[in-house]
Amino acid sequence: MSTRRAAIFDVDGTLVDTNHLHVVTWWEAFRQGGHRVPMRDIHRAVGLGSDDLIEHLLGKDRDREDDEQLDAAHHALYATYFDRLPALDAAGDLLRALAGRGWTIVLATSASGPELAALRRAIDADGVILGAASADDVADGKPAPDPVQQARELADVPSERAVFVGDTVWDMKAAVRDGVVPVAVLSGGIPRADLEAAGPHAVYGDPADLLERLDTSVFADR
Repeated sequence: MSTRRAAIFDVDGTLVDTNHLHVVTWWEAFRQGGHRVPMRDIHRAVGLGSDDLIEHLLGKDRDREDDEQLDAAHHALYATYFDRLPALDAAGDLLRALAGRGWTIVLATSASGPELAALRRAIDADGVILGAASADDVADGKPAPDPVQQARELADVPSERAVFVGDTVWDMKAAVRDGVVPVAVLSGGIPRADLEAAGPHAVYGDPADLLERLDTSVFADR
């Protein structure tokens, strides 16, 4: 029986402090497209893939012909930050510490292409990251379990040998549906009560908090 264990991480809001950049750039993309969408609503939708985020915020009855233009506007606006995306404190150190304890590190994110490359540069821990399940690799994004399942398959582990760390309700729902252990962090700005209602095993402040408490976390007893 394999003893391999996978530590799967969401990226935006979990390892890199980008959620509010997404809020502002989606808000501007919607504004350019003639839509008034409150920033608080956009914030709660961050973590969904682009198609799902647009549908969540504009509804099923929207003019779908605008979706591609909205997505392109968001990408163009967000890309202006690629050279200075800020990693959260101790994000890279957390991944290296887990790798040092024998965990296989995989990312599961709705980001892809140049955006994912920019995020990985910000984290600066590619030496211990096996790979990433991105938006390009799955049919359905979170809260569907597909990204977590794809990440597990990259690591070649069953669900009971994996932990998924994320910052949104969508992350927790995806983890629960795949059967991995869900762990939440508050660094994406989602209220603790919302995260706790989605079923995490534990909630931490941010990567630095989790790193400091690794010995009493789920990562210590698997």
